[in-house]
Amino acid sequence: MTEMQLSPTDIKILQILQRDASISNVQLAEKVGMSPSPCLRRVKQLEASGIIRQTVALLDRKKAGLGVLATIQVRLQRHTEEGAEDFAKAMNDLPQIMSCWAMTGRQDFLLVALARDIESFGDFVTHKLLSMPNVRDVQSSLVLKEYKNQTAIPVGHLAGG
Repeated sequence: MTEMQLSPTDIKILQILQRDASISNVQLAEKVGMSPSPCLRRVKQLEASGIIRQTVALLDRKKAGLGVLATIQVRLQRHTEEGAEDFAKAMNDLPQIMSCWAMTGRQDFLLVALARDIESFGDFVTHKLLSMPNVRDVQSSLVLKEYKNQTAIPVGHLAGG
């Protein structure tokens, strides 16, 4: 995959927006040392290029009543491309699943899931995941304490030059 080449100003814009996407264009322009119009053009170019995929509000899961955070390793019965695609599509329809990755190694998929409490998590695993066709078994791990959970990705390596 080819990396984009970005200017130092683009990098700074991305770093600031990853910390606070609600910042006004005027404030952003001031922080990067530009006037507002060219700054807005840069942001629009970054959006058009796809490096800025979307802008969202990040919620506090605990304040939203989702006290259980878990990782779930899933093994499929049939290791076909169609079986894997069907499973991945099914994960998109489950609101409890925050992330779904196809993996190398012993497990076929790694999921990140949220639930209100341990009982609702257990119901989800038992009645949803384990009852799905092609699911061989699941192994879950509950998060005891969150030490780091960031959404900002490092972008300094994208500087051109």
